[in-house]
Amino acid sequence: MRLVRWAPSDLARRMEDVLVVFGEAMSYDRQMLEVRRGYITTHLRRPQFRAVATLDDDDSLVGFGYGYLSQQGQWWHEQVRDALTEDDRQRWLALAFEIVELHVHPRSQGKGLGEAQLRQLLADAPGRVALLSTPEADETASRAWRLYRRNGFSDVVRHLIFPGDPRPFAVLGRDLPMPAPS
Repeated sequence: MRLVRWAPSDLARRMEDVLVVFGEAMSYDRQMLEVRRGYITTHLRRPQFRAVATLDDDDSLVGFGYGYLSQQGQWWHEQVRDALTEDDRQRWLALAFEIVELHVHPRSQGKGLGEAQLRQLLADAPGRVALLSTPEADETASRAWRLYRRNGFSDVVRHLIFPGDPRPFAVLGRDLPMPAPS
């Protein structure tokens, strides 16, 4: 396995592979993935976009992650902003790097790939803090939650309902910089 940085053009070129990993990791159906394709294509043009990918020896995509500088007017930014107090907005949304997606194919989970991707993505990310949202889950049973807690993410907002998804989400954050993977 090798972890590589991706330019927006790399992610665009491997979009079908990205959607397969995304769909398997999140249990999304084809229709939901087509909606995500549109979002991801838009995200490729966001300020300070950065991405990472984990590839196996055959150059097959095993995992990926990406994010960008969160800014006023972006959908996710505004949803989170509305859930915060003014003090928390200053703490968490001024110069925040938003981790939009971070996924590892289920058959490759539990091997440290997600953590390596997270640490590489944030190694020299722009901003003062990093933010992400994840579905609420049992923190001791969820690999994602254990990963985020192990890497210093704390609660920013809990039980947030985003329009179009009935599941409650947590917004988690941590200060930057984050050391690169060793």
